[in-house]
Amino acid sequence: MIYSPRTKTKTTQNTEPFIKRVKMDNWTAALLTGVACIVGYLVVRVKKINSLRQAEEKIKRARNRRDESLQRAEQAVLRYKQSHPTTDSAFILTLSLSELTKQLKEGSLTPEDVLYSYMEKTLAVNQKLNCCTEILLESLDQLTTVGSNKDGLLYGVPVSIKENIAFKDHDCSCGVIINLDQPAEKDSVLVQVLKKQGAIPFVKTNLAQALMSYDCSNPIYGQTVNPHNPQKTPGGSSGGEAALIGGGGSLLGIGTDLGGSIRLPSSFCGICGFKPTAHRLSLQGFRSICRGQKSVSSSPGPMARDVDSLALCMQALLCDHMFSLDPTVPPLPFNMEIYRSSRPLRIGYLENDGYLQPSPSMVRGVREVKALLEQAGHTLVPYAPLKISQIVPELLITGVYADGATTLLQKLKGALLDPSLKRQVFTHSLPKWFKKILSFLLKPVSPRLSSNVSAICGVRSVSDLWKQHAAVEDYIQETIAHWRSCNIDVLLSPMIGPASRLLHADKVSTAVSCTMLYNLLKFPAGVVTVSTVTAKDEEELKHYKGCYQDSFDKSLKEAMTGGEGLPVAVQCVALPWQDELCLRFMKEVEQLVKESKK
Repeated sequence: MIYSPRTKTKTTQNTEPFIKRVKMDNWTAALLTGVACIVGYLVVRVKKINSLRQAEEKIKRARNRRDESLQRAEQAVLRYKQSHPTTDSAFILTLSLSELTKQLKEGSLTPEDVLYSYMEKTLAVNQKLNCCTEILLESLDQLTTVGSNKDGLLYGVPVSIKENIAFKDHDCSCGVIINLDQPAEKDSVLVQVLKKQGAIPFVKTNLAQALMSYDCSNPIYGQTVNPHNPQKTPGGSSGGEAALIGGGGSLLGIGTDLGGSIRLPSSFCGICGFKPTAHRLSLQGFRSICRGQKSVSSSPGPMARDVDSLALCMQALLCDHMFSLDPTVPPLPFNMEIYRSSRPLRIGYLENDGYLQPSPSMVRGVREVKALLEQAGHTLVPYAPLKISQIVPELLITGVYADGATTLLQKLKGALLDPSLKRQVFTHSLPKWFKKILSFLLKPVSPRLSSNVSAICGVRSVSDLWKQHAAVEDYIQETIAHWRSCNIDVLLSPMIGPASRLLHADKVSTAVSCTMLYNLLKFPAGVVTVSTVTAKDEEELKHYKGCYQDSFDKSLKEAMTGGEGLPVAVQCVALPWQDELCLRFMKEVEQLVKESKK
């Protein structure tokens, strides 16, 4: 019964069709909603499957290109050996860079003999270490024209280059799938200069995915291993370079260094590596993931077996040709007089910066080198970096991730992730509000982890970014003033080591305090191998506690365990634009260590 609106009297009306219609509408809506959800899920699923299939196809093409280049190089080497049976490849591989360039200039060796000898060795090393992403077959063609650059300082020298360095018609993927199938339109400035100086870039080397790990692995080219122990990482991100040189497949390479990416792999693989003053060498044609980040500077630099090779490479690169190709680089030629100087130095030294407690082998390395330097007539004075526990989160980590890692996550969105990056990407992907709460909750139990979690949230505004940049400028000036108050020429400091276990690279993240610090400061810094891990070092490592005795310290100890026999290095640092002095100090360390072992 319902009331008629006109008569206001009760009338009888059959309501069943109306109720049925309402029920049908509800069921229809529910059904349509369900169908829409299923369709939406299927669409997302199909997109994901297609995206995964496209990624797999890209990876397959990249690996096919690598395999084809390796096969063609192997065939070329075989043909050359058959037609030149008297070539003494074993002898060529023993020559230092200075000895090799001398014999090439004199004509007692030909660029062909040298290139094919190193190409053969590279192929053998790559089979063991998986350190190469592609043989640059254009190097074989370059042999026909290299004679026009016979006056170059690197005439006829085969050079390896990190995968993110532009070489015409080849990818610079940075180990990230989205960057595949985008071959460079032209050579990077440094590649152009190398060629002008007579060098022959002949191979690209593996790197960490997104250049953001102290390991050397990515989903495209796989895991590179350490030449001294395949259970250990070669370090990252320039790990392919370090592994190839450490394994004898190259005698000179070019890497890049944002937070130790040249120095750490050089230390792990037992070679020498040099990060020049920021902007001393051109970065044009070098691909990065977080381009535009300005607080912590990336630098390209040489990696080699000895310091003289690093110096010769710097001398070759710092030429009018580079200054012409990239006018943003200061036209400062290499000062050989400073490099060859023998005046006594006043050297600062540190064993523990208060953030990273060095491993026993690291401390021993510094102490032994300190003693050798004092015996040689140099003056050693204690030195400690300023406010290191504060600047690591506030300037280093916040600087690199000022955007809250948005750019990094965008590059990796939907991509296959390397195991070395999974934990990092997961943490970055958490909502900002959650990270802030997590940081607050962690503060009483793990202050260092708390400050780091807060730091990866980035800055809140452009105004805050400017303040951060200003804080970096202030810290650089404070450090230079502190350096000068100590009246030191150069600094001797520990270098992270020994090499960490595979899949443990993320556990040595505290190394940023002894490596990335000098990217922030824009100071030149290099590493020299000085020793190997002893059984006593390994025994003392069992009692390692760390500066904070937190999860970072426990992880570091775990990562470095089992390093007996692996290389130990020290780090040499100088003020900005004093690259030659830094290299001279490295050479001094190298010579004294060599003489002490006779």
